[in-house]
Amino acid sequence: MTDVRKQYETEGYVLFPDVLDADLIREASEHVAWLQARHPDLRPEQLGHTLMTEDPFWVRLVSDDRLLDIAEQFIGPNIALFASHYICKPPHDGQPVLWHQDGSYWPLEPMEVITLWLAVDDSLPENGCMRVIPGTHRMELQQMHPSTSVANVLKSEIDPRFVDESKAVDLVLRAGGVSVHHPNIVHGSNANRSARRRCGLTIRYIPTTTRILIDTMADRYALTPEGRWPSAFLLRGRAVPGVNDYNPWPRYDPERHMPFRGCERWNERLSAIGMSS
Repeated sequence: MTDVRKQYETEGYVLFPDVLDADLIREASEHVAWLQARHPDLRPEQLGHTLMTEDPFWVRLVSDDRLLDIAEQFIGPNIALFASHYICKPPHDGQPVLWHQDGSYWPLEPMEVITLWLAVDDSLPENGCMRVIPGTHRMELQQMHPSTSVANVLKSEIDPRFVDESKAVDLVLRAGGVSVHHPNIVHGSNANRSARRRCGLTIRYIPTTTRILIDTMADRYALTPEGRWPSAFLLRGRAVPGVNDYNPWPRYDPERHMPFRGCERWNERLSAIGMSS
């Protein structure tokens, strides 16, 4: 067993510093600004998976081989995307994420999924970095309870009986670094009261054997016109027939999409690998 796998199985999380280059991280930051300009009705913590179906840069980012190579260590070579979400905490009033377990929210069967959290900005205690309680990944998934007494990203939290905050660990990352965490681990993050933005991108990868139970979420999230989960993409390896229906990778249109490095060749690449519609 590698040291990475050993730490993940023992503590429920692991850090990978310096995964993506500065130029790509700069583009990711530009992407957040582009999304905010297109969706001024959304808080920057709420740039979620329903926005990415027709966004070629977003798919380019989550399909980067450096990220998929990390995911493959945990879920194997046949990799799909379940969801991705920018949680961008603006300076001074960035909302907290209350203590929770990711898997309690997700319509997945089985619950075989790995989250990569990509630091778009430096993520530090003072600007609201992620915090985890090591070892809680061995706990069963608990029901999350509505919580709106303070403004928060998820509007819910785990029962405080399951939280021993004295054991919490700050996951400090420089921009371009990645943390990996288990769907059962109890984690959250504090509000950002600092003068520095804290932006991270969550990326939820699943093996292609995991089924997205879209019928259970139809009342909360709109599906695509074709009836697909809006962020279901096959990213590496092979699909399992009859498990999930994946979206075609979006083609680049300069009239509709943010330009990025390689966008001129993006459509040719999609045709070559058979990922476009």
